[in-house]
Amino acid sequence: MFENIGKSLQKLFGSKQEKDILKFNPIIEQIHQFGDNLKNLSHDELRQKTTEFRERISDYLSDIDDAIENLRQQTIDSEELSDKENLFLEIDTLKKQRDQELEVILNEILPEAFAVVKETAIRFKNNPTLSVTATEHDKNLAVQSGKSYVSITGNQATWKNQWTAAGGAITWDMVHYDVQLIGGMVLHEGKIAEMGTGEGKTLVATLPAYLNGLSGLGVHVITVNDYLARRDAEWIGPIMEFLLLTIDCIDKYNYASTIRAWVTTRYVQIVYLTVIIVYTSVHHRIENSFEQIVNIEYATTTRANNNVHTQASIAKFRN
Repeated sequence: MFENIGKSLQKLFGSKQEKDILKFNPIIEQIHQFGDNLKNLSHDELRQKTTEFRERISDYLSDIDDAIENLRQQTIDSEELSDKENLFLEIDTLKKQRDQELEVILNEILPEAFAVVKETAIRFKNNPTLSVTATEHDKNLAVQSGKSYVSITGNQATWKNQWTAAGGAITWDMVHYDVQLIGGMVLHEGKIAEMGTGEGKTLVATLPAYLNGLSGLGVHVITVNDYLARRDAEWIGPIMEFLLLTIDCIDKYNYASTIRAWVTTRYVQIVYLTVIIVYTSVHHRIENSFEQIVNIEYATTTRANNNVHTQASIAKFRN
């Protein structure tokens, strides 16, 4: 009887999944609209959207950032311990407010940012090479080992759509479907998106990783083992790098201490790693004031297990 009542109520009010889809549909439409406009941009103009987004975030947070910096300067100038303590409490309060304001501006940017990632994926799929004006970012990548997909000729940088991931040659052929756009939004909200094998979890991760990477606070993509961490970082790496972000994988480093690996990737915007490293790092953080070594602000979990039903979630860590 209760089962029948539940089914009747679900028909009347709709399921949770149906409600979520209804909520995300208008945003998907916005992503498509932005995508149509992006098609008219040159490759240079497309990747410069990253700079534009960063400036929008910086402008939006400028007042609160100035206030935090002012309080920090006061802590340096003040000689009274009680005054310093009160100032640090004010800073902590402002940091929490800044986190909330950051969420506001990221959600505002989300439709266009997702559209930029999707348009980039389309261009890599449809073009064997993409030529852009060479930046210092391009030049730095071109001289690194394993990044032969970027080359510099004069003032031009050429990006190939073929590279190596986990020892295997790949040609980029993936483009985000609407269901993957929804998955990206779910992860950005800090919720779990359950996806089966082959449904594009690796591709989904590009969306919240790019969006939150714009903040400058860092994104940590957590996978179940070091093979997947290395493979996925190398698979999506050129897409993120083309969009002027940096990406690395801690598990590529054979350090005795994971802390050294954290320091190595401290200034990388997107870092892939495994669950065991997160556990070890949190342990160090609790015992040794880990926030002095590295700031962990965002962590995206793309794989919870290797079974048919693999879950994906995004967790946000604050200092």
